[in-house]
Amino acid sequence: MVLPIMYNWIVIVCRSCFAELQEQHTVLWLSLDCLSDTLYLLDIAVHLHTGFLEEGILVQDRAQIRRRYLRSASFPWDVVSVLPTNLLYLHLGPAVPAVRANRFLRVPRLFEAFDRRETRTAHPYAFRIAKLMLYVFVTIHWNGCLYFALSTYLGLGADDWVYPNASRPGFARPLRQYLHSFYISTLILTTVGDTPEPQREEEFLFMTAGFLLAVLGFATIMGSMSSVIANMNAADAAFYPDHGPVQQYLQAHGVGGRLLRRVAGWHQHLRAHRKLVGEQAVLRHLPSRLRAEVAASVHLPALRKVSLFQSCERGVLEALVLKLRPQVFSPGEFVCRTGDVGREMYFIREGRLAVVAADGVTRLAILGEGLYFGEISLINIRGNRSGNRRTANIQSIGYSDLFCLSKEDLTEVLAEFPSARALMEAKGREILLRMDKLDVHAEAAAVAAAEEAEQRVQALEVALEELQTRVARLLAQLESSAFKLALRIGRLESRAQQRRLARDRAPARDQGPTRLQGPDGGRGPEGAQGPTRVRGPTGVQDPMRAQGPTRVQGPNGVQGPTGVQDPMRAQGPTRVQGPTGVRGPTGVRGTTRVQGPTDAQGTTRVQGPMGMQGPTGVRGPAGVQGPTRGQGPTGVRGTRRRGPRR
Repeated sequence: MVLPIMYNWIVIVCRSCFAELQEQHTVLWLSLDCLSDTLYLLDIAVHLHTGFLEEGILVQDRAQIRRRYLRSASFPWDVVSVLPTNLLYLHLGPAVPAVRANRFLRVPRLFEAFDRRETRTAHPYAFRIAKLMLYVFVTIHWNGCLYFALSTYLGLGADDWVYPNASRPGFARPLRQYLHSFYISTLILTTVGDTPEPQREEEFLFMTAGFLLAVLGFATIMGSMSSVIANMNAADAAFYPDHGPVQQYLQAHGVGGRLLRRVAGWHQHLRAHRKLVGEQAVLRHLPSRLRAEVAASVHLPALRKVSLFQSCERGVLEALVLKLRPQVFSPGEFVCRTGDVGREMYFIREGRLAVVAADGVTRLAILGEGLYFGEISLINIRGNRSGNRRTANIQSIGYSDLFCLSKEDLTEVLAEFPSARALMEAKGREILLRMDKLDVHAEAAAVAAAEEAEQRVQALEVALEELQTRVARLLAQLESSAFKLALRIGRLESRAQQRRLARDRAPARDQGPTRLQGPDGGRGPEGAQGPTRVRGPTGVQDPMRAQGPTRVQGPNGVQGPTGVQDPMRAQGPTRVQGPTGVRGPTGVRGTTRVQGPTDAQGTTRVQGPMGMQGPTGVRGPAGVQGPTRGQGPTGVRGTRRRGPRR
């Protein structure tokens, strides 16, 4: 759509302003107009069948495509731009091409096409400059056509500012008219000067508008050009390192001569042969999978030439491609020397390198494209006498383009591909055997030590599993015991709560005497509390839960433990015989633990002199059990008394 849109934007205004040009080529212009309108209609048809992306998926359903295009903002402008305004030629005549002005409304398609082409071209900066120059040309063209139209309106040759009269020789030709108008427009918009002085109001207004447009155009052009140049410099800096700071650093420290020339030559070689040393920085914004494919398409052919990787699977090569770092060595530069600590291995992509003897002159071998070196110091081969030290001097003969792979990256890749690791170790052993730097006995000892260590590890794993099993059993037993204990505590609390509720629901009883004297005049200790239910000597029961003495003395003066405090629920005597043969209640039960004040241990069972049995399991203050329901000497019956809680 670029050509028909540009045709309308350039030709219609020219035909409208230069009437003679329209009259001389009417048939040609009408044919081109029909072709342009056909392309406009074809563009609408193409958009009705062009798929679109929705959530990253290409939609190819025609109904959805048609519905989306008809609802888009560009569809009304596309329809208006193809309205058959050429029918006005029947009324106005073919000398009025301005009736096709609606074709200018298709200009958004022009900008869209330019943006799409800029992202796909291999030279975006050159395309951007060309696009800017095209805009400048169209602006000057329109201004020149309007200049000639104003001159025709004011009268050709009326003054020095307008176009000269056609009666002058050579000024009647349409080409001369266009070129003169284009030249005057260029002078005005570039503000170069040497323009004719305006004399009328229309001429002053035209010149003022031209100068304002020139100021805006200059600002736009300068800004666009500055952006293009800055982006080009940024792209160069991203691809190629800047040698200016290095040269300034060397000059500031007084280093020059041969070293400075080597640095400058190295940078020139990179730019001349398009050698990139910062590929990772250039590709870092791409997704990992796409980055791997791009790197593989660039470096995989060169990597397949390396004999070490010819038998490796593609996954190994793709993993290695992302780890490789390109390096360029200048002529005479040593890549590595004997005895250096090996941290990288190298693959020769281009160039030639020499294996140099200890004197630095004698060349023992020549390494070419597809070879590699430095892998022995990176692979931990058992029995390697040189360890991780370099075993040879490698010198670049000319400019050499190498791939560098660090030890950490190689270890990471080989850990994922054990077969490639075994292959590299086998080839490394062959090289060490040829160089007589492989200790076979040490290798066998290392293998035996590794096997022994593996056995120990397995034994430790078995012991650890047994220990874990025992710990699991102990934990299970502990959980079971804790669960049973919790159940017992729950049952005891439930019983205690039920008894407490039953006691709270019992009816109130009358209050009896607080102290009870035995038949022989004996009196309990001061402040001691007896049973709470007392029956009189004639068998009459008090109605208000009478309070009896808390410590009862037997008929022979036998006294219980001193200071024993009544428990919450004390164990009363099983069967108590009064002095007159009155029999107490059978099986009266108290609590199981009584707190006493003097930490004394009560007797287990106390036998009175007349067959009276003492309380069972009476304890002192650290768990003393005493009676809570006792039998008075004359058959007085006590009640259940609740002692203080612990």
